[in-house]
Amino acid sequence: MGRIETFAEMAINRRCKLQRNGIDMTTLLAGASGATGKLLAEQLLNRGQKVRAIVRAADRLPPELLDHPDLSVVEGTVLDFTDAEVAQHVMDCSSIACCLGHNLTFKGVYGHPRRLVTDSIRRLCRTVQASPKDKPAKFVLMNTAGNSNRSLIEPVGFAQRMVIGLVRLLLPPHVDNEKAADYLRTEFAEDSGAVEWCVVRPDSLTNETTVTTYDLHCSPTRSAIFNPGKTSRINVAHFMADLITDDATWSKWKGQMPVIYNRPLQDNES
Repeated sequence: MGRIETFAEMAINRRCKLQRNGIDMTTLLAGASGATGKLLAEQLLNRGQKVRAIVRAADRLPPELLDHPDLSVVEGTVLDFTDAEVAQHVMDCSSIACCLGHNLTFKGVYGHPRRLVTDSIRRLCRTVQASPKDKPAKFVLMNTAGNSNRSLIEPVGFAQRMVIGLVRLLLPPHVDNEKAADYLRTEFAEDSGAVEWCVVRPDSLTNETTVTTYDLHCSPTRSAIFNPGKTSRINVAHFMADLITDDATWSKWKGQMPVIYNRPLQDNES
């Protein structure tokens, strides 16, 4: 039996194949130092993608990522860059992924910028629109199952509507999540040109070390408030990486807001 390729060698071979086919494989990742962003960067690098990570400080990334030859790090925030800098960072990227979120501190929740996610993706998308490419850029946004897809009639009970209304008043980051998804949903209709999008909606996030089986739905199948499901961050990263690297997955879910749940353990074992 011949020598078995290591995972790193498989990623290199995949990258060489894509390069021979003239496929741009660079993904711009905003929020790369977050709990899910780090996992997404790792998933993409392991699949032979190049990743340009935007982080406030490079030392927030683990050493194994910083040492990867296909990772380039840009320190700063999308909202603080000049227009020329944003254009430079976006220029040769075929995909953009956003795992931005507000820090769970008083300043992070109630301070500025109140619309961190919305304003960041708006700026990135407008930069893409100003310099269109031969094919649309993919934009993958991490969101939440507590946010409804207002393009669909998603059943939400009276009690949940009341709670969500209170959350909007008390927790500005939830409104930011809603407006960010609404921006992509309303600004970029399917096949609208420069940008194609997908909004990924996990439920209650958990930390796991390995990818497990997960289920995808067009809309929530349970109440995010009164009967939340669980979604591991590594499963979210795996699905987001699939959207970026697998054409069939992208064709199925682009222009939608899929909800992702971990499959119950007993279902995995059956």
